[in-house]
Amino acid sequence: MTHLPASMNPSHKNAGSRLVSNRAITRRSGFTLVEVLLVLAILGVIAAMVLPNLIGSQKAALIKSTRVSIGVMENACKQYAVDHDGEYPQVAREEVLNLLVNPGQDSSGKPTSAYLEKQPKDSWGQPLYYEYSNASIKPKIWSSGPNKQNEEGAGDDVNNWAEN
Repeated sequence: MTHLPASMNPSHKNAGSRLVSNRAITRRSGFTLVEVLLVLAILGVIAAMVLPNLIGSQKAALIKSTRVSIGVMENACKQYAVDHDGEYPQVAREEVLNLLVNPGQDSSGKPTSAYLEKQPKDSWGQPLYYEYSNASIKPKIWSSGPNKQNEEGAGDDVNNWAEN
């Protein structure tokens, strides 16, 4: 009778677990090219579906942020009007922005606190526009919008008088 090694002996308790061929052990050492390409294709399809939604969301978020900046400037103008007998600033845009940040002194000579900490800008880094005439109830404030072209509140400009 030939003597079998312990791993080949059917009576040995670990006999089944050691009967593994060398081919099965060395066969799988990484991903195949087909598997990698399949994963990349799936990721490409997911990106193609998600990216357009993200881009649209970003533009909407920038417009909302600009509306907030316009509201802050509008509130500063209202506070100015309260302090000046209901009169809104009636000067050019650059002067209004400077007046709200550096108001100077009141009628008694006391320094007046600023209505704004800094000159407000829209989400695209452009200064806001301001216009007020006695015929209007409140000042018109607008941003040049995503195209950065001042269209007097029209086009893609973001303003405080139209519901966009």
